[in-house]
Amino acid sequence: MIKYHKNIVIIASLLAMLVIVLGAFGAHGLKSMISPDSLAVFQTGVTYQMYHALALLVLGLNPALGLKTIQWVFKLFIFGTFFFSGSLYILALKSVLPFSVSFLAPVTPIGGLLLIFGWALLAYSVFKKK
Repeated sequence: MIKYHKNIVIIASLLAMLVIVLGAFGAHGLKSMISPDSLAVFQTGVTYQMYHALALLVLGLNPALGLKTIQWVFKLFIFGTFFFSGSLYILALKSVLPFSVSFLAPVTPIGGLLLIFGWALLAYSVFKKK
């Protein structure tokens, strides 16, 4: 296995592990601390992070795609997940945080766009393969 692919599989595994921790924290620790609407926002972050952890796992185990494509999709998924899910986690906790997090509101759609671009690049790369 190429070292780059191995690193992707390791990062994907760690992201998936973190999702389990965050999901349990949301289901058990946050339930009484934040509103149901905020808990739903937190859960959306968890869900999208797991989708992309699994996508990264498949990406890291796929030898058929070119290295450049894998590198770009990896970067788009990582930054997209960080911005999208990460901002949702913090926004969901805004009622218990001692500072304003309203500045994060535009970060979520940027993360979503990065995830969309990652999926589009992956689809295009597979489409153009013979």
